[in-house]
Amino acid sequence: MSDATANSGGRRCRRVLLKLSGEALMGEQPHGISPAILDYLATEIRAINQLGVQAGLVIGAGNIFRGMAGSVAGMDRATADNMGMLATVINALALHDALERHGVAARVLSAIAMPTVCETYSRQKAHHHLDKGRVVIFAAGTGNPYFTTDTAAMLRALEIRADLVCKATRVDGVYDKDPLRHPDAVRFASLSFAEVLGRQLKVMDSAAISLAMDNATPIMVFDMMVPGNMLKAVRGERIGTLIGE
Repeated sequence: MSDATANSGGRRCRRVLLKLSGEALMGEQPHGISPAILDYLATEIRAINQLGVQAGLVIGAGNIFRGMAGSVAGMDRATADNMGMLATVINALALHDALERHGVAARVLSAIAMPTVCETYSRQKAHHHLDKGRVVIFAAGTGNPYFTTDTAAMLRALEIRADLVCKATRVDGVYDKDPLRHPDAVRFASLSFAEVLGRQLKVMDSAAISLAMDNATPIMVFDMMVPGNMLKAVRGERIGTLIGE
């Protein structure tokens, strides 16, 4: 097998979908986008690109606006979710700029049409750019309210036929309880989709996990702040927690 392989599930890792939270872009700031984090992420993603792995990305918007939070505060849910989807475009453009500055060809495809800012999403465009070796950043979620960026990430992963979904977090895998609050929390090396759903583990929302389970798409959860972890994940090295059948 070449370097561009993933041992998880014995599959060749030709394409991956990387899911990043919006909070990941904040760094040590209370909100917004950290230029230092953008540069770090661009460097990590460049290593994947240079390996020859085709990469798509979905970024949340929790650093700017979270639709669910707006809804809880009394805002109309559809309006709040639309605002959240627009905020993901801001994050996508920021990461696109960082990637291009680091010599990585990239494209932003938005599920909400805004042609003066970026390309409008279509599955055909995504496949075209990936085949050309460009990193594709999927923005604006699914383009519909009531769906999280977790679900959007899994949907795009299926549409581009990704071999692996990489859920990059600030902890080193999935635990039985919040490791930041409970020192005795236990990390899982691997989990089945059914276990994630049955234990109600907060990895991705249930719709995303169900999509992964129905389509046998493995998920790797790992700490993105450890340099080299993204590269290890797409190579199939067992870091973090592997979720599969």
